[in-house]
Amino acid sequence: MTDDAGAPVDGWVMVQESAIHGRGAFARGPIPPETPLMEYVGERISTGESLRRCERGHAFIFALDADWHLDGDVAWNPARYLNHSCRPNCEARCFAGGVWIVTSRAVAAGEELTFDYGYDLEAYREHPCHCGAPDCVGFIVAAEFHLSLRRQAEARSEG
Repeated sequence: MTDDAGAPVDGWVMVQESAIHGRGAFARGPIPPETPLMEYVGERISTGESLRRCERGHAFIFALDADWHLDGDVAWNPARYLNHSCRPNCEARCFAGGVWIVTSRAVAAGEELTFDYGYDLEAYREHPCHCGAPDCVGFIVAAEFHLSLRRQAEARSEG
């Protein structure tokens, strides 16, 4: 663990400037697939409080279940530095009442660690994506919506 100055947060991860957005988390060395990197930690809040915070623009919130959410916008949560990608190399997995960031494939040393933020289509235009993936859909939305956005873009370009 470390402060925001860019020192290692553990054996796997380094926080530094990101081409995707602000600061990002990067692999300090090669990381095998299915490696639990870190727990996404934060303040446990009610669903109602989560909705209030989301309306104020909080972007670090995970739903744990129907009643409880996790606000990771705290200094002691290095996982908040993982940026979104349309072609992520990590997944956020919920289990045992928490959220863990786990690699979904082998990750090369120096590669930025990313995951799919899983946003829905509501107000998607307010969340442009700058991940740089060859198949980036241009917006931070869950993979399940990529095809729909690609079809919309094709229809606009044809019309």
